[in-house]
Amino acid sequence: MNPGFRDRATAGGRLAEMLAGYAGHENLVVLALPRGGVPVGFAVAQALGAPLDVFVVRKLGVPGFEELAMGAIASGGARVLNPSVLRRLPKAETMLAQATAREAAELTRRERLYREGRPALEVRGRTVIVVDDGLATGASMRAAVAALRQLGAARIVAAVPVGDPGVCAQLRSEVDEVACAVMPAYFEAVGQFYDDFSQTTDEEVRVLLARSRSAEG
Repeated sequence: MNPGFRDRATAGGRLAEMLAGYAGHENLVVLALPRGGVPVGFAVAQALGAPLDVFVVRKLGVPGFEELAMGAIASGGARVLNPSVLRRLPKAETMLAQATAREAAELTRRERLYREGRPALEVRGRTVIVVDDGLATGASMRAAVAALRQLGAARIVAAVPVGDPGVCAQLRSEVDEVACAVMPAYFEAVGQFYDDFSQTTDEEVRVLLARSRSAEG
């Protein structure tokens, strides 16, 4: 059953209502996982009066089997590894180094594109609300959370408009709070809960980040 999200902006408004207690919270930052999480995160940041930034996560896939992750890297230089996968690979160190170099280059490219030369927002000692447009497997969110722990975030809130109930439950042990507006009994894919789930473009990400900075100024 569709919970009535017209698009990501509408979903962000609904999510912001759940997070209203953080409005005006000192030392708060909203980080959106690009690209789909940015329109949601923009609505949340606007409602809470918080600064918005992107937090880029890149999976380190096994060559030839890219869906199998050796780990992930994220904004701020953090790297999270998957030991159970690495133990099974021949020449794991070489594969990991090559994948890290390749994905680090793409991560840097995306950050430059989205931020247009501005430094990332500082997360150390801050309350961080991490936003995506939905939670299916939870892989990207988990990588982001682990990276933010490494970077010294004081409190981490994982926030999504819709998520798989089981994945949301598992995530509760990894963060300080999970905010999920809709946890349907039948969950197949994030897109089934949106009337408009068209792909968010790089240009849309840049525009929303620019609008957020203008609002702060």
